[in-house]
Amino acid sequence: MVTGSVAAIFYGEPRLTHHVDLVAFLNDADIRGLADSFPSADFYVPPLEVIAAEVQREQRGHFNLIHLETGFKADVYPTGRDDLNAWAFRLRRRVPFEGETVVLAPPEYVIVRKLEYYREGGSEKHLRDIRSMLAISGEQLDKAALTEWIERRGVQSEWQLVSG
Repeated sequence: MVTGSVAAIFYGEPRLTHHVDLVAFLNDADIRGLADSFPSADFYVPPLEVIAAEVQREQRGHFNLIHLETGFKADVYPTGRDDLNAWAFRLRRRVPFEGETVVLAPPEYVIVRKLEYYREGGSEKHLRDIRSMLAISGEQLDKAALTEWIERRGVQSEWQLVSG
């Protein structure tokens, strides 16, 4: 499912980004299939052993896929045993876009992750994305779920920067 800035664009206002964040359930067959799906002549794909090791992490696994010609990057986050990822996958949304279907993380997930990223790195772009999402899609939010995840992830002080 798509998350991060690209999902924030769907739920908020357009902005420039040079990558896409993806959360993925990957099994051994999926890992082996990456080399076929992203041929080495066109893409950088980490060694399959590295991907397998990242998939095995209980939390915070990560690897990149990079289109060599354009430099466009996909940050892939395996689901691990993260309960927020599991919740988001159950509620992911299929959105039609230019004749295709894009699978998006729910907006509450995107907000909570952006609050975590802000806490970790301090980048204002995350807060801007959240404010944009609240302005454009705020009526669609499951406020009870959002509040619960903000508390469970311990990002209440970051939430105060955008909500109040």
